[in-house]
Amino acid sequence: MANKDNKKVIYWLLTGCFLIFVMVVVGGITRLTHSGLSISSYNLISGTIPPLNEAEWVAEFEHYKQFPEYQKKHYHFELEDFKQIYFWEYIHRVLGRLLGIVFIIPFLYFLIRKQLTTPTIKKSLILFFLGGFQGFLGWFMVKSGLIDQPDVSHYRLAMHLTAAFITFAYTFWVAMDLWYPVKKQINTHIRNLIRIGLAILLIQIIWGAFVAGLGAGWIHNNWPMMADGKWMHETVYIEQTPVWRNFVEGKSGVQFVHRYLAYIVVGFIAYLWYKTRNLELTKPQKNGIKLLLVLVLVQFVLGVFTLLYQVPVTLGVLHQVTAFFLLANMTYVLHRFTK
Repeated sequence: MANKDNKKVIYWLLTGCFLIFVMVVVGGITRLTHSGLSISSYNLISGTIPPLNEAEWVAEFEHYKQFPEYQKKHYHFELEDFKQIYFWEYIHRVLGRLLGIVFIIPFLYFLIRKQLTTPTIKKSLILFFLGGFQGFLGWFMVKSGLIDQPDVSHYRLAMHLTAAFITFAYTFWVAMDLWYPVKKQINTHIRNLIRIGLAILLIQIIWGAFVAGLGAGWIHNNWPMMADGKWMHETVYIEQTPVWRNFVEGKSGVQFVHRYLAYIVVGFIAYLWYKTRNLELTKPQKNGIKLLLVLVLVQFVLGVFTLLYQVPVTLGVLHQVTAFFLLANMTYVLHRFTK
């Protein structure tokens, strides 16, 4: 009988994790370079081939001109300008297709060769659903910027980004289930604390997507105060009505939440480290929590400089990448305290 859930299966899952990471990085660049609406149609097969000659490029550019982004924002674009923004969105979409192939073909191979246990097959089907749903959310997001306004819905952007992070975390979790098959007694108190920390981190990621979608990083570029010696700028609560909408739809309010939730994330992880510093832990547990503390401090500093320098592409991408590493490490630590 074939060896089930072997190392090849683990490497397959980790390859998927890596590709999701690359997709998130390219997606961040796509967003920061305002490239996400450059391809205004979705063709699963023919869309894998970019324009190959001048006539095809001109036809693609003429199609782009029919939509709000060109008409209201990029009306000064020439063909060469269009090619630059087309590149990042094209790479992002091709990576999505590649990820689908990398998942489906090995999965069918392992299934036919009977190298997957029943629990792993069930988890893989969940991954298949998450991947397909993520692709749908990508188009659902793009579609919102093709109707009246040349910007995608920040709600849909948050859904797309958060789904990518969750898909990665679950893929990584399934890989670790196979990498660490032996279960041991766990500290339920610390496990529950880590679960709370993971939930807070996901909320922070959602508000980070709100900041990105609304362009809220280009205002109140001061730290530690928001502006003019104020910890809370008055626009935080007067920009929208009713008041609660300021914190999900107002630029100032969304930045306010993301700004101060960062302190809570840092404080919670520091508290977690403090609570576990004298416990008898395994080496992976100890190192995982130490790395959490390092990553969250790096992420905080990157967030401050990204704000101060008004979101340059490099810092913006680094800030998103570090958030990804932070979530990955939080998932790893939770797994080590769970199984």
